Amino acid sequence: MKRKTMIWLGPLLTLTLLLGGCGPATTSTPAPIPTKTPDAIATAQAQATSNAQATAIVQANATATGQAQAIANAQATATGQAQATANAQATATAIARARIAFFSVRDGNVEIYVMNADGSGLQNITNNAADDWIPSWSPDGARIAFFSERDGNEEIYIMNADGSGLQNITNNAADDFRPFWSPDGARVAFLSDRDGNVEIYVMNADGSGLQNITNNAAFDWIPSWSPDGARIAFSSERDGNDEIYVMNADGSGVKNLTNNAADDFLLSWSPDGARIAFLSGPEDNEEIYVMNADGSGVKNITNNAAGYWGLSWSPDGARIAFQSDRDGNDEIYVMNADGSGLQNLTNNPADDDWPSWSPDGARIAFYSDRDGNEEIYVMNADGSGLQNITNNAADDWLPFWSSR
Repeated sequence: MKRKTMIWLGPLLTLTLLLGGCGPATTSTPAPIPTKTPDAIATAQAQATSNAQATAIVQANATATGQAQAIANAQATATGQAQATANAQATATAIARARIAFFSVRDGNVEIYVMNADGSGLQNITNNAADDWIPSWSPDGARIAFFSERDGNEEIYIMNADGSGLQNITNNAADDFRPFWSPDGARVAFLSDRDGNVEIYVMNADGSGLQNITNNAAFDWIPSWSPDGARIAFSSERDGNDEIYVMNADGSGVKNLTNNAADDFLLSWSPDGARIAFLSGPEDNEEIYVMNADGSGVKNITNNAAGYWGLSWSPDGARIAFQSDRDGNDEIYVMNADGSGLQNLTNNPADDDWPSWSPDGARIAFYSDRDGNEEIYVMNADGSGLQNITNNAADDWLPFWSSR
């Protein structure tokens, strides 16, 4: 209201001021102009100088703070770049050190060989007149387990990755075969018929602490450790047909995960332990399924009945590689873990089998008879960059990448 009032009274007030008000005119004496003494002037100048100096100090401090922050930012950037470089170098080193084990008859009988991922540095690490089968890398890449008939029957052996330090860790008159390392490298699961039928056993990596963890009259086979080492999944006929079971690593808590009239077998854990892929159906007419680790959420992710084998999760758990004859002959395929994005990576009239992911997920090794005999090949994960890395007149089978 006050602002509005002043606006409306403006002309009247102006006129009153011009006329000197409504009363009689008066004469006013101009006020004297104040003067400053020399002391006052000096004080004012000193104050001004002080203010200027204070301003300069503040500006200098601000500049210094900004420079310090810039230096800190530059150092942080340099540290981040150095860490990124170190990580890249570590990855490159790990890839360069990654090796492939396989078995071959190139020396007259089945032997285990190790080579670099490009095929160089080939070494026969068993070099024995008996047959040596199916190498299994320890998680740290330092040792290899395998089974051999060198002592008259099939036994489990462990050696260093260069073939030294050989040790028979089963040493039993029965047949012991197919060793599988625990994720921490402390234990080995394997199959044996020492109790009259094929059972799953676990022992320490030095052969001590042997335990039959299935202890059932039925055929139990292909144990697969969960990524955390707490559980073992396996296939069994104990309920009349092949089903997928899971149990604790000591054999307790057995649970039938599939419980279906079809045969369910050849399982593979996802890297995070949350899911299990497996085959289901009659022979050469199977499908690939994925379920949660507790058996829930079962899903058919191929929807094309054919022969399947060699299920292999990518290290990041995003994809699954497998072999199949769905296009008339065995080829290597990759699909997303939900079944989408199916791709035939080999697409060759020869048979291509047993896909094995490199530790970084960038490449896939497999074996093929495309050059007239079984050879080991490596390709990029999209199928490009194919390379024959054995290139030998003998047959070479089943490539297994070291984990590091």
